[in-house]
Amino acid sequence: MAVMRYRLTFIAGLALGYVLGTRAGRERYEKLKKTAREISQNPTVRNTAESAAQQTRQYAGKAFHSVSEKVESRVPDSVADRVRSLRERGATGEDDDWGTSNT
Repeated sequence: MAVMRYRLTFIAGLALGYVLGTRAGRERYEKLKKTAREISQNPTVRNTAESAAQQTRQYAGKAFHSVSEKVESRVPDSVADRVRSLRERGATGEDDDWGTSNT
């Protein structure tokens, strides 16, 4: 998973460097743009990106719960109540304050 992300980052950097570092003109730029669009619409690339996003949400949720449990006893009651309500909201799958959910 991480290898794919690094490869995609490298390829994107390579393409950007080529565009910025050469004088190939508008035609070459449009061809690169079209290729980048085709790659981004590739089902394998999209599935990999979605899997990475899901794993990120999962790890972020675990980190949030772990940190909130440890910090809760060391903050003022008003903040602890807010953290507790966010933790409970996340456990039920409701939308958070940002309009997203943990799904």
